[in-house]
Amino acid sequence: MLNMVWETEGLQTVGIVVLVCASLKLLHLLGLINFSEDSVEDELELSAVRHRPEGLEQLEALTRFNRKELQILYRGFKNECPSGVVNEDTFKDIYSQFFPQGDASTYAHFLFNAFDTDKDGSVSFEDFVMGLSILLRGSVQEKLNWAFNLYDINKDGYITKEEMLDIMKAIYDMMGKCTYPLLKDDTPRQHVEIFFQKMDKNKDGVVTMDEFIDCCQNDENIMRSMQLFDNVI
Repeated sequence: MLNMVWETEGLQTVGIVVLVCASLKLLHLLGLINFSEDSVEDELELSAVRHRPEGLEQLEALTRFNRKELQILYRGFKNECPSGVVNEDTFKDIYSQFFPQGDASTYAHFLFNAFDTDKDGSVSFEDFVMGLSILLRGSVQEKLNWAFNLYDINKDGYITKEEMLDIMKAIYDMMGKCTYPLLKDDTPRQHVEIFFQKMDKNKDGVVTMDEFIDCCQNDENIMRSMQLFDNVI
């Protein structure tokens, strides 16, 4: 199915779907979801969870997760990350396990930077759950804002052609040559050229957040992808 997507004009859909899938894979590795129908209900029955009540109360107000869901997320996060934070090397290890056929290190680097909102070189539970809330339960506008931040590598408020190319190359590298063995080295650049022309409406060489959101909202493929993983936890 992905081969078909890559061949369509909606190349950007792949970037959005991979973004959400990658976050789900992180949850799966932490043992927080297993995609079975009863997993969430069973987990919610568990009450003996160590947490900081005041922190969970604040996060309940700031996210779309309820208290019990936050307890589950916090327990899984602390079990796998006793220090309370995840560093970039951990992110890279996680995605290398789920994408063994390719090199996921660069994409993991970009995704880590998107989660690391305070830029301190680590992702805390608060960083993690805030980003997850947007990706899984945020509005379309919030999800697209988050995706824009991922593509805006230097965080100057604009996406350049080179930034978009860096992200798309990272996705190709992560999916691996065995997935797309016939791709030429210049294929990502060709796709980005087409996509960038579509997004950069005023032809000033950069894509603003408004241009990014407007283009995505008018793309049926992207709008469908926004709903794929709603309420998985």
